Amino acid sequence: MALLLFITVISAQERIKIDGVAVVVGKNIVLDSDIDKFKKELQLRVEGKLDITDCEILEEIMTQKLIAHHAVVDSIVASDAEINTEVERNISYFTQQLGTMEKVVKMYGFNDEEDLRKELYEIQKEQLLIQKERASITEKIDVTPEEVRTYFKNLEKDGNLPEFSAEIELAQIVKYIKPSEEETNRVIEKLKEIKAEIESGFSFRLKAIINSDDPAVSGTGPGAAGLYTITRESGFIKEFKEVAFTLDEGEVSEPFESGFGFHIILVEKIKGQERDVRHILIQPVISKAELDVSYNELVKIREQILNGEITFEEAVVKYSEDKETKNNNGLLLNPQTNDTRFDLTRMDPNLYNKISNLKASEITEPFYDEVRAESKMHKIILVKSKEDAHTANFTKDYEKIQQLTLQKKQEETVEKWAKDKIKDTYIKINDDYKACNFKNNWKKE
Repeated sequence: MALLLFITVISAQERIKIDGVAVVVGKNIVLDSDIDKFKKELQLRVEGKLDITDCEILEEIMTQKLIAHHAVVDSIVASDAEINTEVERNISYFTQQLGTMEKVVKMYGFNDEEDLRKELYEIQKEQLLIQKERASITEKIDVTPEEVRTYFKNLEKDGNLPEFSAEIELAQIVKYIKPSEEETNRVIEKLKEIKAEIESGFSFRLKAIINSDDPAVSGTGPGAAGLYTITRESGFIKEFKEVAFTLDEGEVSEPFESGFGFHIILVEKIKGQERDVRHILIQPVISKAELDVSYNELVKIREQILNGEITFEEAVVKYSEDKETKNNNGLLLNPQTNDTRFDLTRMDPNLYNKISNLKASEITEPFYDEVRAESKMHKIILVKSKEDAHTANFTKDYEKIQQLTLQKKQEETVEKWAKDKIKDTYIKINDDYKACNFKNNWKKE
């Protein structure tokens, strides 16, 4: 089984300023610390049980650097929009795991958020180049049913059939929690007052520090005192960018709504495609009464389903307010695999705790959930199907076995490609690693 692509998640708790060069592949450098980082990441993923040498790790990294080098040679392009999307996705994940951006910056040993973003940008750029080059190498690779059967039989004969984890399919009905009209009007009027004060000479910066609900406002990185530098490709919410790019320099927007709450924006400076903007975010207060409304609605909907008055699928169409799942019978998509099955061992712990003890066709009680600071909601979840952990079965697990067969064939294709490309690629290996017994002829002996 192929090793994971190099450093998809930063493991930079120890930032090494002075580092030895292990290998040069084309124009790409592999540092001694890269080997250590890769090893630490693998140890985290396999819970410390790691049976791999530094030489094997180095060869995997060299292969990725070789692919990255030839992606540039082959004029493969990763756009700023693509890279920034991945950067924002990773930052969102890190923040969700640790709670705040300040904790993320501290945990991974960076000076500030800007420093983190710059390094993430370079990492994601290389990863996208590798992904695209690999895709071009393997785009014509396919497997026949006979190849799938042969692959399975060989695994079975060698006693190497894979164990598949317990899997589950889930569907949901969502009711968003909305502030009262009175509270919404209060927030809008407050922002209008602040806008008028700023236009009469008050400091937007100070008003942001005093009034904004943006958690970054009190920090020292991007978002401090409400200040951000954005482009049209930045990973900001659509409503924010749409307003920011309609304003002239020095202009303050009218209050507008996003999933986070209500904002006003000041464009401080326009610099080509970039804009320095300050914003103030005020989030309407959700009262217990509003919380009770969505909760009680779901209690009644759940009772209707359990009493057979309506099917879960019918209730999704009639009641659910989640656009992404409403037209798919409420089915949740696994963001890692883009299908409807979730590996129980890799689920979000909060969701796992709510559904792990349920059987197929059982429904959770209504519970509160939120997406970061954006959408607040109550939901109920149906366990659509549930399959226990088991040894691979050719009929039941054909699609998975087919995918494993395809992956093996793709890896063999990349391996063959690498052997060929090594011949005409500049490679320099530090003396410390020349004793390594590589699979491929990296030393060109």
